[in-house]
Amino acid sequence: QAGPDRATEMEIELQKIAQYVDMVLQYLRLDSTAKDLVLQRCQLDAVVRQTVRKYAKLFILKKIQLVFQETKWEVLSDEKWLCFLLEQLLSNALKYTPEGGKISIFLEGETNLVIADTGIGIAPEDLPRVFEKSFTGENGRKGQASTGMGLYLCKTLCERLGHRIEIASREREYTEIIIIFQQNAFIELS
Repeated sequence: QAGPDRATEMEIELQKIAQYVDMVLQYLRLDSTAKDLVLQRCQLDAVVRQTVRKYAKLFILKKIQLVFQETKWEVLSDEKWLCFLLEQLLSNALKYTPEGGKISIFLEGETNLVIADTGIGIAPEDLPRVFEKSFTGENGRKGQASTGMGLYLCKTLCERLGHRIEIASREREYTEIIIIFQQNAFIELS
């Protein structure tokens, strides 16, 4: 009989499989995304919390510290697709951050949501290509089960939602993914 740690590990593996299946399904739906978009006011903090809850066990298992600074903003977006976008980014951060690392989620300036990790980073020569379809890069080829689809999907979704996405990284130090919302997409919560 599996102990609690083994059961948790199995649950996490099943979650990964479910996420890969979801990624494939979302990829297949890309062409019809425009018809599926419902732009409305979304509470950014609630969407972030929902995403973080999904990965809570993985944070605990890998002893990764989460630093989440509430934004207290609403954004004009599609909540379902924004959730999927954040899940992809958080999943990557968890995949490439070693045990005992840290992941931070915070608002930078007035329009930028940042997901930063203390992970293995990205090789400088790979950085310009990370949003290309099927590109895995050096770290993705080192047994991390990378599909090269996650960041491509994120970039495509951001374009369709009217957001932008950027990345900054230093190998063996950090990676920061920045989702840039349009200035008029933000509404401060009172």
